[in-house]
Amino acid sequence: MSQDLAAGDALAAGDAPAAGDAPARRGRPRSEKAHQAIMSAAAELLLERGLAAVSMDAIAERAKVSKATIYRWWPTKESLALDALYHEWSDVPEPADTGTLRGDLLSMLLPWARLAARRPYGRVVSALLTQAQTEPEFAAEYHTRFIGPRREQARAVFDRAVARGEIPPGTDIDVALDLIYGPVYHRLLHGHAPLTDQFVRDVIDMALRGIATPGPVRAAAGRPA
Repeated sequence: MSQDLAAGDALAAGDAPAAGDAPARRGRPRSEKAHQAIMSAAAELLLERGLAAVSMDAIAERAKVSKATIYRWWPTKESLALDALYHEWSDVPEPADTGTLRGDLLSMLLPWARLAARRPYGRVVSALLTQAQTEPEFAAEYHTRFIGPRREQARAVFDRAVARGEIPPGTDIDVALDLIYGPVYHRLLHGHAPLTDQFVRDVIDMALRGIATPGPVRAAAGRPA
């Protein structure tokens, strides 16, 4: 396991134009700059105040754009918050193929957990989750754009493990994903204990002990002697 741990931690860590030529474009298009400014402003305000206390007016003022510009891309504050959170977490690297399931999971979860623990992301996620529980239309958007991509990313990690023969082919991947993500989100949302590297390693190790055990062995272990 030390080799896996090292792999997971290591991964967690002009000339003037000629006459008649069109001038070269410098920087990003104005619309893209505005888009980035809005998402950055939304993320900062969400982390400072929480979703309920943030308005489109405040985001427009912070981003130095009009509300009309914001509504051109996002019909609701919640949709913008979803994109802002996803953008905040976009710097987390794709999980690497380290050669082992444990190493792959460490490379996937450690960088994200470190990022999530640095700022009050828990209250942003909990607010979005609350909205998803009460608004069916937003719930579909939440699952499609936030939950789905993260689960598919992790599913690929488990598919590689099945192909390598590390876990049984009949493993219920959806249950395995909940075993991995459930404790991490539980701690992130409730804040009852810190989201640390050691906690992430412990979650992965405990989950893998169950996931890697063949079904008949689990059944035998559960029967009284």
